[in-house]
Amino acid sequence: MSADHRFLIAQIAQGDKQALAALYRALERPVYKFIVSRLNDPVEASDILHDVFMEVWRSAGRFEGRSKVQTWIFGIAYRKSIDAMRKRGRMDLTDETPDMADDGPDQETCLAAGQEAEHVRYCLGTLKDDHRSAITLAFYQDMTYGEIAEVAGVPEGTVKTRIFHAKKLLMRCLSGRVERGMA
Repeated sequence: MSADHRFLIAQIAQGDKQALAALYRALERPVYKFIVSRLNDPVEASDILHDVFMEVWRSAGRFEGRSKVQTWIFGIAYRKSIDAMRKRGRMDLTDETPDMADDGPDQETCLAAGQEAEHVRYCLGTLKDDHRSAITLAFYQDMTYGEIAEVAGVPEGTVKTRIFHAKKLLMRCLSGRVERGMA
């Protein structure tokens, strides 16, 4: 798939709008989820998603191929999210993420899964932005530490440290629910 993305970027650099549409369809959902995880605002995330792909359109000719296309695009999304948070004047967001509909077949199973997902979202929301971003990219986007380091513009060791501490904080938060008898 990475080779397909590289081909699409080359086509976009030549002004191919169909290639941009294809790349958008391929990466829209994961990039949007990443932006929402940072901003906790679906409307603003949609605006930033649009801005990200406009930047891809404008910058495709400058893509050097030193990373995966997906990593490059997530880097754009990361920087645009940071800019949006700075404009809001707050870097540490504590708002809960919006509820998402759960399409499970069994009502009881859906309710339990929904409660678990809600608690995971709550615990993710308690993390500092850098920790939450590292966890989101590693576990929801399946990026390597090196790719996350490139997206965030930090050394790979910093990413490893952030994920280590974020996992400890998440385990503490999630185990607190079990100890209170809420599982």
